[in-house]
Amino acid sequence: MEQRRELYLPAEWHKQQMVQLTWPHEKSDWAYMLDEVVRCFTDIAIAISRRERLLIVAPNVDEVRKHLQTTAANIQNIKFFSCNTNDTWARDHAFITVLGDNVPHYLDFEFNGWGRKFAAELDNAINNKLYDAGIVQGEYEDCLSLVLEGGSIESDGKGTLLTTSQCLLAPHRNQPLTQEQIEKRLKDMLHVKRVLWLDHGNLIGDDTDGHIDTIARFAPNDTILFVQCNNQNDEQFADLQAMEAQLSLFRTEDGKPYNLLPLPSPDPIFDEDGERLPATYANFLVINGAVLYPTYSQPENDRKAGEIIKSAFPGYEIVGIDCRALIKQHGSLHCVTMQYPTNDR
Repeated sequence: MEQRRELYLPAEWHKQQMVQLTWPHEKSDWAYMLDEVVRCFTDIAIAISRRERLLIVAPNVDEVRKHLQTTAANIQNIKFFSCNTNDTWARDHAFITVLGDNVPHYLDFEFNGWGRKFAAELDNAINNKLYDAGIVQGEYEDCLSLVLEGGSIESDGKGTLLTTSQCLLAPHRNQPLTQEQIEKRLKDMLHVKRVLWLDHGNLIGDDTDGHIDTIARFAPNDTILFVQCNNQNDEQFADLQAMEAQLSLFRTEDGKPYNLLPLPSPDPIFDEDGERLPATYANFLVINGAVLYPTYSQPENDRKAGEIIKSAFPGYEIVGIDCRALIKQHGSLHCVTMQYPTNDR
């Protein structure tokens, strides 16, 4: 009998079998700007499908397939799955995958609309339907006793998890569990050895209560990319400075400081009501051989962010995707995607 190995949560740059997109539709919050956001999703779909497999979940897959056949997407590399959905934030409702056994383990956590802010019952059911249909093949693990969104955690692939206290301890997530109790569950369910908690950095306009993937991200070689703010007149200045100070105190498992790479803050972007939107360059996606990162039609900031990300991922192609549409619903590129790592064997 083959011996079972220790499970672990891979880093995002682990080789991937596919990426999931949950497509926008006329009954989602995108209805008022559907054409605009579909253009953004199309750009993402083209970039992914030309490099690896893409899974698209949508209520109207025939319509999405017909549309993508008219684009530069590699349609042969796309799997379509018909399923009713509330919204499009695959990062937070899709499976979280752990590896180390003979097959991937697909962890299905509860998604409750970021603390019951939005309807999520259809999105919370997608994983079970994907598994029952055989779209993902491996071990299904029922983790629905814990509310956890993929955007709220970062793994270095070596046993360290990065997260934020402001999100995981936010109302209507996992009360009355304490931080210590939540940390134990994270270690047990995600098979990580330690958890680094950030206490600062919640971007203005962020509906998620401070997802880690909007402010600080792991990269290879004990590197953390983070959003830096040097403008004292920016209302986020104090909080982002406090986050940077806390990051400087974090240590790797062997006691060394992390290599910290600051990403620029985009110039403030506001919606039609004058409310600030949570634009961030930290919301990039690592895929096989490339990093897709959000741009905001700010040439100097966009260029600088791309160069910094390139320095953290040498040998990767760096691809900018205009995500001005996505931030109108308070998310960006990483938020609408979820990678499925390839099993080790």
